[in-house]
Amino acid sequence: MAKAVIFDIDGTLLDSVDLHARAWVEAFRDFGHTVEFQEVRGQIGKGGDQLLPVFLSPAEIGSQGEGLEKHRSAIFKERYLPEVMAFPDVRRLFQRLLEHGMKVALASSAKGDELETYKQIAGIEDLIDAETSSDDADKSKPHPDIFEAAIQRLGAVPRAAIYVVGDTPYDAEAAGKAGLRTIGVTCGGWSEDELKRAGCIEVYADPADLLDRYDESPLAEPE
Repeated sequence: MAKAVIFDIDGTLLDSVDLHARAWVEAFRDFGHTVEFQEVRGQIGKGGDQLLPVFLSPAEIGSQGEGLEKHRSAIFKERYLPEVMAFPDVRRLFQRLLEHGMKVALASSAKGDELETYKQIAGIEDLIDAETSSDDADKSKPHPDIFEAAIQRLGAVPRAAIYVVGDTPYDAEAAGKAGLRTIGVTCGGWSEDELKRAGCIEVYADPADLLDRYDESPLAEPE
């Protein structure tokens, strides 16, 4: 029986993937690198530590990586953060989980300060039992560090009773390495087949779809 759910944020709770990709494209351009939007979009869900090596050499990362990441963050906050919106029924889904006696946690590759803003956008500041960000992990997804940190903060909840909800294969891969099962959502842009191949046990369209079909979902399974 599920006792806790750990949610990814970008692309899962918030419609923000395209906006993050645009910020990365512009940041790369400003540092002299041309990257395609779709290629970057396919990497959203990873933190900068895992995304940069896809496009830059080790030497380039050593000389430009830190500055490029900071520039990307500034671009996103100034140009795109005001456009970020929550997917429908995020708050209602969280309320349903809490009514069902579950703990709810967040585990995002976002920075800690971004996470605070995201909770406000989603309207869930008062519904969270635990949270982790990239500040709590040595390596971002698809490594399991962020989920391991969330597990610790959830307290005495067995891993078999914890589910992850995420929109990318990186969520499923990271959760699997931490011994957790993942429910996928396609609202971030990945297909049902792609998510299931990565290890998702069930896939829904978005948080509203998961809420609508909650009683038949793995989250409602009896002991």
